[in-house]
Amino acid sequence: MRYSWMDDYLLAKRGVTKDFQPVWNWIRYHVGGKMFAAICLDRNSEPYFITLKLDPVEGEFLRAQYEDILPGYYTDKLHWNSVRANGAVPDALLRQMLDKSYRLVLAGFSKKRQREILGLTCCGMECAACGAYPAKCPGCEACAGKVFHAPPGKACPIYECAVRKRKLVHCANCEQIPCSLWRETRDPQLSPEEFAQSIRDRFRRLKEE
Repeated sequence: MRYSWMDDYLLAKRGVTKDFQPVWNWIRYHVGGKMFAAICLDRNSEPYFITLKLDPVEGEFLRAQYEDILPGYYTDKLHWNSVRANGAVPDALLRQMLDKSYRLVLAGFSKKRQREILGLTCCGMECAACGAYPAKCPGCEACAGKVFHAPPGKACPIYECAVRKRKLVHCANCEQIPCSLWRETRDPQLSPEEFAQSIRDRFRRLKEE
């Protein structure tokens, strides 16, 4: 297969798992337990198709542009498309198609479940990397935003805005990121320099999604 980068590329995405379906002879990639891509192997266990999901209109358009993009192999041909593993589809285009498939399947989950799958809070924090987790704070999802540094009995202002008011998966879906709430809401354990770096890191994590 000419797209030798694909396995590493997909497994680097948040929440992605991989398995092998022996009956179909497929290597499958899942997010939240749902398949979003597969490498279909032939009888000699050589890749011959890469199958992924796209918006039907875009899938139809790309199939008309590239002879190596076909209706989904042994899948719903409206939403799924198969790319010849040794075809001439540009690497950059295949990456874009895989990214879109990942996002389409992820978007099928509730917003709460999406945050759980991504392992991020709405503001891009990785709870597992926080010194207050889990003894002092169980994480945004578990406490509905009432984290240890929020006003007593109230949700973190960022959580209140993004999740409750705007109904977003996370702040990356807001054009104002990073906003004044980001700069005003801080973990008191962090120094000014650490807080500034935290904003940069959280912004990067969210934009990577």
